[in-house]
Amino acid sequence: MPNTAAATKNTDTKVITGKVRFSYCHIFQPQAAEEGNEPKYSVCLLIPKSDKDTLRKIKAAVEAAKQLGSKLWDGKIPANLKTPLRDGDAERPDQPEYEGMFFLNATSKTAPGVVDSRLRAVIDSTEVYSGCYGRASVNFYPFNKKGNRGVACGLNNVQKLADGDYLGGRSRAEDDFEAYGDAGDDEDDFLG
Repeated sequence: MPNTAAATKNTDTKVITGKVRFSYCHIFQPQAAEEGNEPKYSVCLLIPKSDKDTLRKIKAAVEAAKQLGSKLWDGKIPANLKTPLRDGDAERPDQPEYEGMFFLNATSKTAPGVVDSRLRAVIDSTEVYSGCYGRASVNFYPFNKKGNRGVACGLNNVQKLADGDYLGGRSRAEDDFEAYGDAGDDEDDFLG
């Protein structure tokens, strides 16, 4: 019988999501999750429960990562294994953006590639933010650190597809203000 861990390929653990919403978006500047931790690039992906295709791909990739992890975990898959896909309705009932969503946190030590819907590189860090919509390329991998065993989600690349309302109460300056006066108005008229 073939060793399933050895037969698992990187393509088995990689997923390109459907349209998701980005939350806790730190893809241009790494940030430490807690003081003293190593800074990482990260994003929380809010996946609609109706996106059965993306969810099926994630579950299959997590299973493939578990098979890879069996050699880290003494040849077997632990019953209390931590997995990255979580239920927003159950775990974040006080946050309306998580309603009807599954979510997972993807991280990387290296900066992800970031493109727009036409595959042009996005270099303006204000263009991709918590609340906008896009797709992500992620990879699932097993871990065994200090007695914690599980499957984590690595962030590869991000594609922005559409704007959305900022999460966390932030807004765009263009939405907060209306144009004031004429461009030809003299400052003295305003003060006078």
